Amino acid sequence: MPCSAITLSLATITAIVSVAMLAIAFSTDNWLFYEVKRSSILKYASEKGEQGALVNSMNTQYYYYTRTKGLFRICYPKERPPTVETYLSPVETHCMNIDYFIPDTDNVTKNFSEEAMTRLHMGRAAIALFIVSFFVVFIAFWTGVAGCWRRSPANITSTAILMLLASLLSAGAMGLWHGEEYFEKEKVVGEEYYQQWSNILQEQTKVSYDWSMVLAWLSVGFSFMSSALRDNTDISYDWSFILAWLGVGWALISAILFSGAAICLRSERDREEAANMHYLMPVYPQKQQPYAYGYAYPGPYYHGAAYGPYAQY
Repeated sequence: MPCSAITLSLATITAIVSVAMLAIAFSTDNWLFYEVKRSSILKYASEKGEQGALVNSMNTQYYYYTRTKGLFRICYPKERPPTVETYLSPVETHCMNIDYFIPDTDNVTKNFSEEAMTRLHMGRAAIALFIVSFFVVFIAFWTGVAGCWRRSPANITSTAILMLLASLLSAGAMGLWHGEEYFEKEKVVGEEYYQQWSNILQEQTKVSYDWSMVLAWLSVGFSFMSSALRDNTDISYDWSFILAWLGVGWALISAILFSGAAICLRSERDREEAANMHYLMPVYPQKQQPYAYGYAYPGPYYHGAAYGPYAQY
């Protein structure tokens, strides 16, 4: 089997896997997981005699509930806050939308701090980069189909460049998402943000590093530990986050394979042209004077006469 057929098949498979992973990660809500031990908080509050205000906050504020967070929604797999308007997501989970203030009709963002605006812009830019990367993959699909149909090294090279660009764009989106997460945890000040959570909530909120966190960072070849651990509060990355980084990696592998397929196609075409050269015969133009039959023996001629008009003698 030719080298180009194998590499093209592998490149196509990895590209499909990459797009599937990125699309699932983009549309699901399991990037971060927060597990809040509500019963432990109530027990701690009753021992300290702080039940009144705390119970009211627990029943009204969403961050006292176990939840998952994605790019577009915050969802409640267990209990959900009664004061927050939620709806059923496609996977039958009660969720509420994350507001990116597009458009900001009420001009709410004018009261945001500089750190809050930076976090907001990072979140918007991350989603925009993901959308652009999907558009680039869409273009790469058509150049790849044309390259396979015509066996064109140029088209396959274009596909490799587009897949590399898609990988870089999605990696940039992931970087911006991590920047947004950092600002939310370390920089932004507000009642719903980590910096101003009550001590009870910080001590009794468990968001821990588990096997999914280790798998996620091992899958992309480096490790990371948060420097903002406070008491028993950690950060947990869920399976959507894992799929996103894996999708970035597979897009890069696909770009490398498409590049290899273009090299194979070019070498195979060169060998075919070299083999066909043996069957091509050069044709040279003929320069000799044509023979003029009309001037050899002037007429007239008569039928039945062997020697023209002189046969009677």
